[in-house]
Amino acid sequence: MIAIPFGELVLGATVAAALLVAGSVQAAELDLGAPVPEVTAHDQDGGEVALATAAADGFVLVYFYPKADTPGCTKQACSLRDAYAALGERGVRIFGVSADDVAAQKAFQEKYRLPFTLLADPERQVIGAFGVPTRLGFASRQAFLFRDGRLVWRDLSASTEQQAADVLAALDRLAAEP
Repeated sequence: MIAIPFGELVLGATVAAALLVAGSVQAAELDLGAPVPEVTAHDQDGGEVALATAAADGFVLVYFYPKADTPGCTKQACSLRDAYAALGERGVRIFGVSADDVAAQKAFQEKYRLPFTLLADPERQVIGAFGVPTRLGFASRQAFLFRDGRLVWRDLSASTEQQAADVLAALDRLAAEP
């Protein structure tokens, strides 16, 4: 039997608990063909959004970003904002997700005139359901495109400035498939 001093045991348990609280443990990532996870979050206005229901028909992009109103996250959101009309013509609805609270999401949406829904996920339930890894509690930048409730494309290292172009290219590839 190995003897571990009590202080080291407590410290080890504290570090493990902190990692869990910070969301550093990654759930299994979604495979192509997977259904939209059955998870609910509040949007920037405080309304409840059930993602599986919202994404049951047509194309839905769910993208994750670390923190509202930071440089990379702003570039990513503005990329989608600037291509919103082109994405809308292709039937794509957009949901942005971060661990920010409702108030931060609302301020971010208003400041940059984002025409799509932002979901507040401070408990990281949506982040976990999608298998998005976190670092220090912040979601990694990833994007998931669903068609009729099934995952048809994913970007596990999403771009900041090119997010919209990447989604449009994926839509072109999907349209070319038989």
